[in-house]
Amino acid sequence: MKYQHKSIEQKWQKRWEEAGVFHASEKQDKPKYMALVEFPYPSGQGLHVGHPRSYTALDIVARKRRMQGYNVLYPIGWDAFGLPTENFAIKNHIHPAIVTEKNIARFKQQLISLGISFDWSREINTTDPAYYKWTQWIFLQLFKHGLAYKKEMAVNWCTSCKCVLANEEVVNGGCERCGSEVVRKVKSQWMLKITAYAQRLIDDLDLVDYPDRVKAQQINWIGRSTGAEVAFQTTAGDEIKIYTTRPDTIYGATYMVMSPEHPLIEKWSDRLSNLDAIHAYQQEAARKSDFERTEVAKDKTGVKLEGVNAINPLTGKEIPIFISDYVLVSYGTGAIMAVPAHDTRDWEFAKKFDLPIIEVVKGGNVQEEAFTDCATGTMINSGILDGLTVEEAKKKIIEYMKETGIGEAKVNFKLRDWVFSRQRYWGEPIPIVHCPKCGQVPVPEDQLPLELPQVDSYEPTETGESPLAAMTDWVNTTCPCCGGPAKRETDTMPQWAGSSWYFLRYMDPHNDKALASKEALDYWAPVDWYNGGMEHTTLHLLYSRFWNKFLYDIGVAPTPEPYAKRTSHGMILGENGEKMSKSRGNVVNPDDIVNEYGADTMRMYEMFIGDFEKAAPWSTSGIKGCRRFLERYWNLQDILCKDEGIRKELEVSFHKTIKKVGEDIEHLKFNTAIAALMALMNDICDFGSISREELSIFTMLLNVFAPHICEEVWEAQKLGDGMVCTQPWPQYEESKCVESTVEIVVQVNGKVRSRLRVPLDITAPEAIALAKADGKVAAEIDGKPLVKELYVPGRLVNLVVKK
Repeated sequence: MKYQHKSIEQKWQKRWEEAGVFHASEKQDKPKYMALVEFPYPSGQGLHVGHPRSYTALDIVARKRRMQGYNVLYPIGWDAFGLPTENFAIKNHIHPAIVTEKNIARFKQQLISLGISFDWSREINTTDPAYYKWTQWIFLQLFKHGLAYKKEMAVNWCTSCKCVLANEEVVNGGCERCGSEVVRKVKSQWMLKITAYAQRLIDDLDLVDYPDRVKAQQINWIGRSTGAEVAFQTTAGDEIKIYTTRPDTIYGATYMVMSPEHPLIEKWSDRLSNLDAIHAYQQEAARKSDFERTEVAKDKTGVKLEGVNAINPLTGKEIPIFISDYVLVSYGTGAIMAVPAHDTRDWEFAKKFDLPIIEVVKGGNVQEEAFTDCATGTMINSGILDGLTVEEAKKKIIEYMKETGIGEAKVNFKLRDWVFSRQRYWGEPIPIVHCPKCGQVPVPEDQLPLELPQVDSYEPTETGESPLAAMTDWVNTTCPCCGGPAKRETDTMPQWAGSSWYFLRYMDPHNDKALASKEALDYWAPVDWYNGGMEHTTLHLLYSRFWNKFLYDIGVAPTPEPYAKRTSHGMILGENGEKMSKSRGNVVNPDDIVNEYGADTMRMYEMFIGDFEKAAPWSTSGIKGCRRFLERYWNLQDILCKDEGIRKELEVSFHKTIKKVGEDIEHLKFNTAIAALMALMNDICDFGSISREELSIFTMLLNVFAPHICEEVWEAQKLGDGMVCTQPWPQYEESKCVESTVEIVVQVNGKVRSRLRVPLDITAPEAIALAKADGKVAAEIDGKPLVKELYVPGRLVNLVVKK
């Protein structure tokens, strides 16, 4: 009987869903296991072949856990708010909700066709008011606890999308979504105070099982540093505070640099003689994103403030003040002291503007280049610090600053508060009312969800306001506090909002009284294994950890960390080794692969393609090889014999394979697990037959990788009760994972003359005797004087004779 993948896969997908075998049980009588993948954004293009790599990997884990007796929750949903859908809706004059519904239907059909064991009964959608009711509820809790606030600030403005972008959404000076130019604008924005959790976001990485590179990305983004905040007086009578990690080098500070947006510049306008040049530079800086401004390799630019100087608080000398775009008003104090002798960027700036360079840590030639390898040097030209080591100097100068009132020790973070509002339609409405008397008033919780109104136009306004601002019937409302006239907030939340807590909703997705019940949260949290792309190991991971910590603090989430374990997969590239894209013509459609070769073949190939954590190029010949392997498995039915149990000749092969496949799955070594199954297949075929128990074990192991074909064979051969996916995971015996015999070669005068299978613990005399008794060997040594005989355990017998 021929392997017909189409009919088999459709049959079992229907049977699984009808039986609800992948639905997590509401009973809590088993140990739980929650596997999680990043829920997809349902774009119009549908799935690409990169999506199944992550989904199949965690599906293998989920299927194995079910067979190991766990109550498994492997959920799926849709991260469906966002700019691409809104832009498509604008272009095609169709409501974003209709676009979203259509895209989700296609994605869902594709996922079902892959045989992923998702629990579809817990499907969620971030655009569903029943879901975003709780996104809004979380925002209100943040607001009530002082962690959501609004402020005037310079923001990144996409000139095409006409909306504000977080710093993280600006890539190489362009919009992450559309690639258009991003400029700086001053706008009133909602912010979330993620900085209040900066230290805990670092410290609690010790509680989780994340790869070192993922932890490093989190730590680097948060950017914790220790140093001092120092006050520099100015000739204008004002004080400039700076933060530095190297207060020991303050005697070498020969100039200061301020952000072009620093408020003191406007205050000093009547003192500055070069205001035109200053204003021109400010306008130029406003056209750059924060990332562009802080690039290390970019040319150093700036303008000196003619009319106001700073005073070095240790030397008492006046030093010039510059504005330069590499200093950001939103980071630290918006000003720095510059020590060109020991900082490369300061040195390059000093050289360009002909500023003094004073060595304060001995070593190097600071007139030729900055001496930056100075963490353990000796202080010079540093007054009270001369002769001290750097570490001694740091302690002494901070003590001196504290005593004299010019500074103090301080911990600083690069992390900035999260810009949380967007001037778009297709997002969660922010549930705040603006009242002339009462100020910012939260929408009462019993009035949630605050739903999006129907609008005629989704175009953002030229003034930068949300399209909601034009909906006066919706905007104009009454204040929940005083009952007077008030206006609704018209900004919406960013796409990050819905994905910052979705893992909790899966635990109790139909609850209309809370985001999830305490009982469900206590049972399921935290997520046991979370897999996703490396591109999301910084921002999404940081934001969702922040929300979970806040919910933990207010008694909602039961654990301080949302994910016990996080792993990441590598990208699947085109056959030419480049990233798949329409423009390169190297995109592979998973529908085509499933149609021609089958979902099981695709699943097998995506797991066999290479190291799961690294990028790998697609290979058509590789997918054909996986199809041939499944056909070989199918044909094992033709050599099924009446023998019982595992035959002695195959015992070690089976026990070794059970052990290796099980262990490799736990370490994401799916390719080597499949290779072990292929090796076992070869052993079976070489033996010429397979017993029912052997076929049963092979089917249970292969089932997690290629579930449809395994269910069909299991049922056709009546290998056991129920479906194969409900069987217990095969067990191995350690003692049977080691061969009791070994094949050795026999050499005569260095040439291989025979091969023997001997007991693993055979002695040298016994091995040599067996070798001499072998017919082929005996013919070579007959009648010839034996000069030397040697046995290398487990490898060979070497006999040397005189010719």
